[in-house]
Amino acid sequence: MERPFVGDNARERERLRALTSRLTDEELHLDLGDGWTVATALAHLAFWDYLSLTRIRRWKQSGVSVSSLDLDVINDALLPLLREVASKRAVELAIAAAEAVDAELENLPSSMVEAIEALGDRRRLFRSIHRSMHLDQIEEALAGLGHSS
Repeated sequence: MERPFVGDNARERERLRALTSRLTDEELHLDLGDGWTVATALAHLAFWDYLSLTRIRRWKQSGVSVSSLDLDVINDALLPLLREVASKRAVELAIAAAEAVDAELENLPSSMVEAIEALGDRRRLFRSIHRSMHLDQIEEALAGLGHSS
């Protein structure tokens, strides 16, 4: 069974690692708007990758099923907590979460991959989609300030 999500996830995980390795403390505190900073965006990525990891592990035990969430409500509720995560710790968490969920996804049985695909939400397997969106946002903000990170 082909698993294109494995390569896409690895590419964006390495992009995350490369970008965060160059970020300064000042850049980690760069305002992205609406109360978000680069560091909170990274902590946000960590949360959603860990949530995906937890969901996959539960599906392994009880079978794949639809699980709906109000993403905007969750993100708004999380923001005050994410602001409390130290900037460097947000970097560490984002990388660790990406590594953990990607490893779990790479080792899924084909039957589980098929069941997840049947749900119709590519982000369940392609964690790269979410990472790419936020890494693009961070890079655009840095470019807007003339930073080369």
